[in-house]
Order: sequence, then structure tokens, then C-alpha cells
Amino acid sequence: MNSLLHVSAITFGIQAFVTLFVILDPPGAIPIFLSLVSGKSQKQRVHLAWQGAASSLIIIVVFALFGQFILNYLHISLNALQGAGGLLLFLISMELLTGKGTEESATKNVNVAMVPLGTPILAGPGAIVTTMLYVQYAHTTQAKLSLSAAIVAVHIVIGLTLMFSTKILGIIKDSGVTLVARVAGLLVAAIAVEMMVQSIKGFFNLA
Repeated sequence: MNSLLHVSAITFGIQAFVTLFVILDPPGAIPIFLSLVSGKSQKQRVHLAWQGAASSLIIIVVFALFGQFILNYLHISLNALQGAGGLLLFLISMELLTGKGTEESATKNVNVAMVPLGTPILAGPGAIVTTMLYVQYAHTTQAKLSLSAAIVAVHIVIGLTLMFSTKILGIIKDSGVTLVARVAGLLVAAIAVEMMVQSIKGFFNLA
């Protein structure tokens, strides 16, 4: 990260965009998103795609501006935040694997765009910490503007990716949706376990 101190504002913004894109991983969120919106209409799916991106953007911006203050005020460590996010994801993965997640979201007015899509799947601890680190290195006005543009651009890409992915549901039909939900549940469970393992390592200073 020290190399960020000696780059132009444009390069700084490009590096921030690429880093956040890799961490937020819009393509990786597609199976999870499709399993969560399978019971919705096409119009609702598009709305939820952009709402999920907007939710992630708001969370990232809030933590970019006030993240360190919030964590210090509540005496919460980044490891605790990561562990809590992992636990939440694990509970969600169990619903997807057992079929409860897609059935309940289809029948209830559950805003899946905010939880689990907006956070912790998209705006998880990794994305939050990375953004907070980039903010610390944005010393000039140009660098801050570049970082802001990078954050917004990444979330526009997320919205577009999720929006166009909804067309897949018309092709794979109900049986395909069930398969996607199970695969998504497995992926979410793996992400959750990894988050909790990293949290435990952080708590006990394990390599």
C-alpha cells in the first residue's frame, strides 16, 4: 500500500477500482443473487439488482467516511466484524441449502437486496477494510475524487452485472433455480467459514 503514496490521482483511482472489483466480485455474487430473487418478477429482480448495488455503495461510503470512528466508539475490532459477518452468512447458507431461503423470500416481503446481498456478501469486511485503507492514502483532493469515482464505478458495474444476470432465470427454469440455490448455499457456506477462520486467526494472532 505504501506505493499508493507516489502515484498520480488517475492511477490511484484505477488501482482502487480494480482492487474493489476483485474483492466485491460481482460475477461471484450472481449465483447467490439468482437464488434469492427466483420467486420475484422480472421488474422486481431488476429493482433488487440495483437496490443491492445501492445498499453496498451506501455501506462502503459510510465506512469510508466514519468507519474508524464507528469501530472505535463501539469498541469493535475488525476481527469481530469479520466473525459476525461470517456467522450471518453461515445462517443464510443453511437456508439456501435447505430451500428455506428461496421459498421464504418468494412468499414474504423480505428485502434480500440489503441483507444478505448488500451486506455482507458485497460490502463485507474485506471491502470495508480496503476502502478505509484507501481513504487513509487519499491525501489530495484529486486522489479523494478519484477514489470516490472508483467506488461509484464499481457499484455501477455491480448493478449492471446483477441486472443482466436475471435473464438467466428465464432459461434455466425451476429445476435450474433449485440447483443454483444449492450451489449458492455451498459457496456462501464456504465464504462464511473462511471469514470465521480468518477472524479467529486475527483474534489469536495466528499465522
